[in-house]
Amino acid sequence: MGRLTLVLDCSALPEADAGQLDALARLLVSLGRRDCRLRLADAGQSLLELIEFAGLAEVLCVEPVGEAEEREEPGGVEEEGELRDSTA
Repeated sequence: MGRLTLVLDCSALPEADAGQLDALARLLVSLGRRDCRLRLADAGQSLLELIEFAGLAEVLCVEPVGEAEEREEPGGVEEEGELRDSTA
């Protein structure tokens, strides 16, 4: 089984600041201690620039906008279709 990867939706951080970057870096370190990875999804331009400025681009994996939905479901679960409404 591969390493667990936590995907964090960053769309709620339109104007990132140093405090948020510090929290992301601490989360990255904490997950690394548990042999997990962190991937940032939907990071805004200000967060991307801050990550680059801080020299963390090599360590903080950033997913391009819109890529998160295209991932396979964890554990081999795949969508096959819509569930039927059992109340009808």
